[in-house]
Amino acid sequence: MTELQSERRKGNWHRLWRPFFEGWAVLKDPNSRSQHIFAYWTRDQIRALGLYTSSEERRLSNNVVWQSFVLIQLAISIASLFYGIYESIGDIVNLGRDLVFTITCLFIVFRLAFFAQYGDDVDMVINALEDFHHRTIKGPGSKEVQTTKRLHFLLFMALLVIWLTFLVLFIFIKISTPFWMESQILPFHVAWPFHLHDPTKHPITHAIIFVSQSTTMLYYLIWLGFVENMGVSIFFELTSSLRVLSIELRNLAAFCQGDENLLTAELHRLTKFHQQIILLSEHCNDIFNKAFIMQMMVNFVLVSLSLFEVLAARKDPQVAAEYLVVMLMTLGHLSFWSKFGDMFSEESEQVAFAAYEAYDPTVGSKSIHRHFIFFIQRAQQPLTMSASPFPPFNLKNYMFILKQCYSILTVLTNTLD
Repeated sequence: MTELQSERRKGNWHRLWRPFFEGWAVLKDPNSRSQHIFAYWTRDQIRALGLYTSSEERRLSNNVVWQSFVLIQLAISIASLFYGIYESIGDIVNLGRDLVFTITCLFIVFRLAFFAQYGDDVDMVINALEDFHHRTIKGPGSKEVQTTKRLHFLLFMALLVIWLTFLVLFIFIKISTPFWMESQILPFHVAWPFHLHDPTKHPITHAIIFVSQSTTMLYYLIWLGFVENMGVSIFFELTSSLRVLSIELRNLAAFCQGDENLLTAELHRLTKFHQQIILLSEHCNDIFNKAFIMQMMVNFVLVSLSLFEVLAARKDPQVAAEYLVVMLMTLGHLSFWSKFGDMFSEESEQVAFAAYEAYDPTVGSKSIHRHFIFFIQRAQQPLTMSASPFPPFNLKNYMFILKQCYSILTVLTNTLD
């Protein structure tokens, strides 16, 4: 039994680090590409952490025990944070700090609930994207497709490394705050019955709470980092599929060489591929709709609250810097999704241009011409990463959110003055 447990732990560690080894191997070999899509690797990392709550994972007894343990830890943390909010009433700076981290914990709870409800649907989407990734591409565009997939994989791997680096730095800064800020005795301000969190009265329980807070924060923020990267990478894989489709369309004439039968077959194949991407993107928007709404609301509240607290704590540079870091991370998170939403929409529009370039009115029958016209018309409708009834995720709407945050900040600042 011990050997089996050791192998399982080794397997989980392997799944956690293997994407980075894969990225290094792809970087070293210009002619290689990843064995799997990025969403597949990040899903493996979430599974390695033991907190991927699809129906398949919930059937594993070891996962159930571990998930119950970490969920209890999270529930205790949230309860103590709420108790801390009650203590902070009347102190704007500390109250804002408590609200920021309590909202973040509630966001994590919502993400957990999302995977419990939609984990199987996410698996289905990732499996479909895996099939797209392993499609055989023939003809003159095959090398360009391989290069594109390699560059896209390396781009997202670099973003994952950057995100995790900043996340781990933030975690260690937060853990160390009690050692350089006199106003804090724990990484997060909490309150416990009988003053169990007070180091002068209960040094042992204070040490236990300190370790519990540190490990829980480390675990859940790294888990959240993988979850967010997996969510964005799903839409990025759809973007990559659209890019591959555009490449195949632009090389269609060179591949068919005037062969009308081959042109008809290839055009039908590419039309079907485009239809699959459209249906899958619509399904992704349905799956992530509630998550997108919650994400937009949480980001809006956190940016507004952090900006206000930076001004409220402007006489205390250490506290102001802490809020500034939180605000920058929130803005980075929102811009991360918005930029990839923009890329998704822009690439979907490029398909229409590629189809127009592929169309040759001197080649093929009227049915082929009508097929091209239909393809071009349908591709002119851009695909979006949307959260109905809210507007799509893109940089234009991102700037609108920032303007609204600034308006709210102006009102709050006037109230503060």
